[in-house]
Amino acid sequence: MNTFVQHLNAPEYMHVLLNPVPVYGLAFGTFALVLALLLRNHRVTIAALVLVFVGAISAWPVYHYGEAGYDRVKAMSDPGGERWLDEHMVRGEKLIWTFYVLAAVSAVGIAVIAKWPRTSTPLAISALVLASGTLGIGGYIAYAGGHVRHKEFRFEPAPEARSEEHHHHDEHQHAEQKAASSPSEHVGHEQMQQPGGEQQKSEEERRQLEASRLQLEASRLQLEASRKQLEAAGGGSPKATSTASPGTSPTPPKEQSPHQHNDHSPQP
Repeated sequence: MNTFVQHLNAPEYMHVLLNPVPVYGLAFGTFALVLALLLRNHRVTIAALVLVFVGAISAWPVYHYGEAGYDRVKAMSDPGGERWLDEHMVRGEKLIWTFYVLAAVSAVGIAVIAKWPRTSTPLAISALVLASGTLGIGGYIAYAGGHVRHKEFRFEPAPEARSEEHHHHDEHQHAEQKAASSPSEHVGHEQMQQPGGEQQKSEEERRQLEASRLQLEASRLQLEASRKQLEAAGGGSPKATSTASPGTSPTPPKEQSPHQHNDHSPQP
């Protein structure tokens, strides 16, 4: 019993449990409408419209549980199953309104025929046309859903990825979660975001300063290399070291000492 209760609390299980009801319910309701037109009995028409109403309105819980269990089913699906799941969800989101319209028409038809039985035939024809179209739409949606977890049903390639069209589903869930959170949680979230933004800003400033420092260091090394080249060029030139400047006078020769002069004088 506990296992059964746990299954009922799992949206993906409830979706699988209920998803045949719209299709099978509309199939039985459509057949009943055909029978009512053949018998021309307003009571049979009312019974047929009740079946159509139940089948159409059951699309709402199927759609609800399908959206609630979308993330878990996608997490356990293979790549092909993920694409079929997105296709299944997109089809349901675009065409779910037809089931609601059929449910409204069936409910109005039941009330009108109960009060004015002679209107049963035109109302039954209108409901039959609408129910047949909605039944086809239900089969079109269910066809993609049957390929999600059943590889044996994949007789054709998976459809193209429709993540962009289905992106609003994630945004919708995020908005609901955000709206459900308390104001204090919003304040805490903003306070958590502010230090992160300041830290990112300071990190960018630090990187800019580091880049500027490296540029200055490179310029200093280049200037140092140029200075060394100039010094090497100036020290290695012989003319620059040996040639005197025009404004200086030549160095006078050294005078010989008296001792040297006497040595070289002639003897008497």
